[in-house]
Amino acid sequence: MSNEQKEFSGLKVMIIDDSKTIRRTAETLLKKAGCDVLNAENGFEALPIISANHPDIIFVDIMMPRLDGYQTCALIKNNPRFQATPVIMLSSKDGLFDRAKGRVVGAEQYITKPFTRDDLLGAIRTYRLT
Repeated sequence: MSNEQKEFSGLKVMIIDDSKTIRRTAETLLKKAGCDVLNAENGFEALPIISANHPDIIFVDIMMPRLDGYQTCALIKNNPRFQATPVIMLSSKDGLFDRAKGRVVGAEQYITKPFTRDDLLGAIRTYRLT
């Protein structure tokens, strides 16, 4: 087991994105680093999974049908059990407005897609609860 796999071993990471490709890419990168990965296609699907599994960190796409990333983040952060859970917004747009809106709903960080392995692992290193 590499040092990185030890570092991230057993860490529960949630990926919420309506793109199967993005979910699969993130899952592959994170599993290689030793993370346990939970997936959801949208906010509605994600909320019960979050409630049941209590992930250590959550990555959520902004542009999703029905319940967008901002609404999903707000719902997570409004629940006292998950207020301390870091939420990282994922977006294909790198806009100042999007970043500001993400902060308003309580997101810790904003990563522009396409993301790299270092983007994901860097965010986890920065925000994971110690």
